[in-house]
Amino acid sequence: MAGVTAATLDVRVLGSGPRVVLVHGGSGPRRTWEMQSPLAERWQLVIPSRRGFDDSPPTERQDFEDDAADLLPLLSPISHLVGFSYGGLGALIAAGQRPDLVRSLTVIETPLFSLALGDAEIARFERLSNEFLADGLDARPEVLDEFLAAAALRAPESRSLPPDVESEIRLARGGRRPGEANPNLEAIREAGLPVLVASGDHLPELERLCDLVAAALDGERAVIAGRGHAIPRADGFNGRLEAFWSAAEARPAA
Repeated sequence: MAGVTAATLDVRVLGSGPRVVLVHGGSGPRRTWEMQSPLAERWQLVIPSRRGFDDSPPTERQDFEDDAADLLPLLSPISHLVGFSYGGLGALIAAGQRPDLVRSLTVIETPLFSLALGDAEIARFERLSNEFLADGLDARPEVLDEFLAAAALRAPESRSLPPDVESEIRLARGGRRPGEANPNLEAIREAGLPVLVASGDHLPELERLCDLVAAALDGERAVIAGRGHAIPRADGFNGRLEAFWSAAEARPAA
């Protein structure tokens, strides 16, 4: 990727079988993918820590273009690619750059706001997200309350955050705005990649946005409710994900 040098990330590998790369978002990889460890009985789970997290290189700000550059070396041999929330932007960009390295693509409530121009409610949520991204825990109280609840980072009745969650939020402050992401969706679609777009049925704006992403990629839709934005922790998520991967494995090679 022109102008972006890939970093060598801290990567945890679990199990054996067809290769799956799991990309976290604003929360760290262990919290995000904790409930997926049973899948390592049948799949090789490759779990990178994005820049700034764990022992990966530090970064001045979170940036989906950096994430995409860092992911490309991990997609060999060919891999199923899963991106959660902000991490899905880097996954989409990487898949658009090298669809030949991706067996299937799953994105989970990824804020690809550029697809929703003209939707007033999605635009309002994008402004909320941008303010939180810019100001972090110093954002206006009403912004904190709404965004943290939407992100399943704090219960509505709680006024505090666990120390590890707070430290991860501080890493995201000043990150590049999701609305600037412009992945090559046409390349993904033309390559015929199997695509799954998942959401948690907790925010109408995100449901509509996920519908738009799925339509743009000719993808499948999965709505897995019960844990809000923390969809990888919801009952039924692993089964839906594994069924999707297995179907992609069974497809004839292009």
